[in-house]
Order: sequence, then C-alpha cells, then structure tokens
Amino acid sequence: MEKNSFKPFIPADKIMPEITPVSITLGIILAVLFGAANAYLGLRVGMTVSASIPAAVLSMGIIRIIMKRDSILENNMVQTIGSAGESLAAGAIFTLPALFMWAAESDAVHKPSFWVIAIISLCAALLGLIFMVPLRSALIVEEHGVLPFPEGTACAEVLLAGEEGGEKSKIVFSGLGISAAYKFIADGIKLFPSEIDWSIKPLGTGFGMDVLPALASVGYICGKKISSYMMAGGILGWFVAIPLIYFFGDSSILPPASAPISELGAWGIWSSYIRYIGAGAVATGGIISLIKSMPTIIKTFNKAIRGFGHKEAVEERTNRDLPSLFLLILAAVIVLAIWILPAIPVGLLGALIIVVFGFFFATVSSRMVGLVGSSNNPVSGMAIATLIIATALLKGTGHTGIAGMTSAICIGTIICIIAAMAGDISQDLKTGYIVGATPKNQQLGELIGAVVSAFAIGGIMYLLDAAWGFGSKELPAPQATLMKLVVEGVMGGSLPWTLVLTGAGIAIAVEVIGIPVLPVAIGLYLPIHLSAPIYAGGLLRAFFDRKGEEGNKITEKGILYGSGMIAGEGLIGILLALFAVIPLANGKSLLDTINLGGVLGNFGGLVFFVLLLASFVLFTTKKYKK
Repeated sequence: MEKNSFKPFIPADKIMPEITPVSITLGIILAVLFGAANAYLGLRVGMTVSASIPAAVLSMGIIRIIMKRDSILENNMVQTIGSAGESLAAGAIFTLPALFMWAAESDAVHKPSFWVIAIISLCAALLGLIFMVPLRSALIVEEHGVLPFPEGTACAEVLLAGEEGGEKSKIVFSGLGISAAYKFIADGIKLFPSEIDWSIKPLGTGFGMDVLPALASVGYICGKKISSYMMAGGILGWFVAIPLIYFFGDSSILPPASAPISELGAWGIWSSYIRYIGAGAVATGGIISLIKSMPTIIKTFNKAIRGFGHKEAVEERTNRDLPSLFLLILAAVIVLAIWILPAIPVGLLGALIIVVFGFFFATVSSRMVGLVGSSNNPVSGMAIATLIIATALLKGTGHTGIAGMTSAICIGTIICIIAAMAGDISQDLKTGYIVGATPKNQQLGELIGAVVSAFAIGGIMYLLDAAWGFGSKELPAPQATLMKLVVEGVMGGSLPWTLVLTGAGIAIAVEVIGIPVLPVAIGLYLPIHLSAPIYAGGLLRAFFDRKGEEGNKITEKGILYGSGMIAGEGLIGILLALFAVIPLANGKSLLDTINLGGVLGNFGGLVFFVLLLASFVLFTTKKYKK
C-alpha cells in the first residue's frame, strides 16, 4: 500500500481533544496499575503481556460510558500513556532483580536504592523514545501495509469498535473483578492452595500446577501452539531430565548440589540442575532468534541512519514528530548523565556500549514488533547478547568482582528497557497512524508515561522484594535469574557449563526440528507447575478456535477477559504484598491473621481452577446489552 493512499479515521485537517487533563490523568493511573500488574506477572512466570488493548478498553469504558465524552483520540492517548508502564516494567524486571539477589546473598552488597532504580529506568525509557521517533516515518508510514504491527493494529480496531458500544470494556472489567476475588481467596485468606502438587516417587519427580487466573489467561492469549511448546519443555524437564538424574545419581553428591541426589527431591533436582539446563536453552534460543533476525536488523538499521532528522515537505497534523534538535539535546544530556552520575555505575565504557547497542536494538525491536508482534519480540535475547559482550569488555578492562557485575546488569537493564519501550512505542504510533492521532502528542504522552512509570517501578520492586523476595518460590524472577547466571558465568566462571551447554544442545535440536526454541526453552527453565495451567488456557482457546466465525468472536472476547484477569491478579498481588509487609499491633501481618491454611487442599484448588476456566466460557459466550 502506498503511503499517500491511506486515509486515517480522523482526517488530518480535523482537530479533536487528544492530550487533555482527563487523558493524562487516566493514562498515568493505568500506567502505574498495568506496570505493577506486569511486574508481578513477569517476576512470577517470566512472561509479560501488552497492556495497550486492555488500557484502550478501560479508557473507553471510563471516558465514553461513565464520563460521556466522545473522542477516539483521547482514548488513544490514554492507552499510549498507560502502555508505557507495562513496557518499562518488562525491561526492568528482566534484569534489576539480579542486584537484589546479590544483596540477599552477601552482606557486603547493598540493594539498589529507590532513586537508583528510578534514574536508571527514566534514562533508559527516554532513550527508547528518542531512538524510536526517527524510525516512525520509515517503519510505520512508508511500510504501512507491509509491516502488520499486530498489537497496534488490533488496538486501533478496538478503539474503532468502541465507537459502536461498550461491550468490550464490560468484559475486561468482569475478568478483572473475578480474578481479583479469586486471587484474594487463594493467596489472601488461603482457602485453598494456589499451587497444587503431587509427588511421583517411583520417578523421583512430581507434578502440579499453580491454579491462578493470570497463568490460564496467558495460555488463552498465547493460544494452544505456544502454550503446548511451553508444556513440552516442562515435560522434558520434569518427566525426562529429573527422572534420569534421580535414577543415575542415586546417592551421589554432584556439584552444584551439596547433598545426595536421592535426598534432594524433585524441587531440589530442579533447583540444582534443571534450571541451569533451562538457562542454557533460553540463552541459546535468544541468540538463535537474534541471528535469524540479522537480515532484518541490518536493513532497518540502515533505514534508521538515513531517516534521522528527515522532514516532510508539508507537515500535516498527522505527520508531526517531536523536533530532532530537541531529541538530540535530550539524548546528549541523558548519555552525559549515564556517564557521570554515581547512581548509574557504568562509566564511560558503559555509556558508549549503551549508545551503540541502544540505538541498534531499538531499531531491531521496532521492526521485530512490526513483523511478529510485541509478544514474540526477543528482548531477552538482546539483553543476553548485551550482557555477554558488556561483561567480557568490563572484565577485560579490569572491572571485575561485584562492581563489574553490577555495571554489567545496569547496562543490560538500560538496553532491555530501551528495546521494550521502542517496541511498545512502535505499536502505539501504529495505532495512532490508523485512527488519525498526532504523533507529536503521542510522543509527549509516552514521555509522561515514562517519567511516572520510572518512579513507580522502584516502589513496586521494593514492595514485592520485601513481601516475598526475588528468586523465591512465589517470585522466581526467571529472566532476572538467568541474567544473573550469565553475568556470573562470564565474570567468574562459576557456572556448571556442562549443564548449560546441555541446554544449548537441546535448544539447537529443537531448532533443527523446526519448532520455535524460546517457548520450549522457557518451559524447560520454569517449573512444570507454571506451564501446566498455561497449557490448560491454551487448550480452552483451541476449543473455541475450532468453531469458525462464531468461535473467533468468542476468542476475541476471551482475550479481553483474560487481559482483565491478568490485571486483576497483578493488582491483588501488589495489594497482598502490602498486607504482607505492614505489621499489626501484635507484630503479625494482616495476611497472617486471615490465613486459613489452605483447608480445602489440592482437590479444592483443582475444583476452583476448573470453575475459573468455566468463567471464561460463561463471560465470553454471554450476550451483553449495548
């Protein structure tokens, strides 16, 4: 499709309310809420979801239905600001928890302060915006009809559908309410255990699932194919690798474990051996994704270099970007701050690495989300590649020990946030291009969302760490643990490389078969207790996908319902974290006083999970009044 042949929903010569006090306020609230929900979800299962569509739906429900305001551009601005929170959170939680884990392991290491997290996140988020702006014309305008930008296009369709009625927002709110109540019953008053587990002693392993709304919803949103790949990885770990280690190990003590294998149990074998195999598989999968994307990367990088500072002959409202001079000055100030500020311990070498890799991976991320969507964007692969190179360079220049590893994680954090923000901004600008928004206003909205989210994420991370601790059973922080292992392995050679390389071999074998590596590798790395409920959600969606056009409509409602469920569980997760850290007069927390101890047991948890899946059927097949 030629650039000039496309006409947006709102013509360029029509002016409508867009960046208003209402859209800014509501956008900021959603940025914090979805940032918190995505932080909790990512730390629990190592996956995050796009908040653009649920933010757009909630915006329509509040602005159009409750406030009786009628502006699609105002709704679009809300989702633009709101989605900044989830993308910044995704970048931060993939890396920064490693610093908390090092602090927990050694009294000589201090946790990063709230201000350190905020400053690092803010600098990274602003660089992601700065690097993305010059790509808008090349990727979104000139390649409209070539690059699909699936989430951005879907979000635009939701906004356009909102002109007809508020059914979609009702579905999202229903999912949010049901999920919030379920989460509070399971993990608040603990009527039943949120993780059900059975031991399979003859094999030395076990099986179970975390019976929670967010996991089933992730499976429903991803679909059967992706969730089945994750389940396959879980089966490989818990029904192949663990039984083999249990059988051959017997009473032997094999590093990195310090006890006989026969005494470790399934969780001990997983912690001591399987997660290292999974780490090797995930790292290799990320690198394979990066290598396969190299032709696209080179092509887009060349276009970005040529497009920086490019001006249209006539700047219509729908083609106005933030001024290039402003972006260059802001970029210079941020890079100088990264170099000089002691809160960002990366030095001149780190600042140079960030500039080069940041622009490079912002370009990669922007084009990748245009091709395959945000959910399949290999941000973790980009972060791993950055960490390997950055750690090796720091070690080679004498920056060793915990100081060198901290610098490497800070560099990786900034690159990860840059890539995540650039991908999200690309989707948002695509939505704006279709509905007829003003790019400059959207970019200002992203800037507002970035500033607010940068300060919010520090508080969220401290709250979650105080409640459960990163790397714990409740918050395994799989991506951050992997980044920590990579940095430690390159810096000090402490990794059990045989296990890591075994995982790399599994990843290569999966790639040879022609199956996507990353979902299988993540399933191998995570406990099967997380993959099983995700697979259940994928199977439920597959049931509706077979029903033709009617099934497709139900599936669309299910995705909205699942998005609401993810938000609901994430928000209650944050609330429960507050309850866990605030003591009462007797010294106990509120959660301790209302704890029923999971009286219904495994069977009760399974029954409630089946009822949860049934709610998908009920709320997605229900007829709503307009």
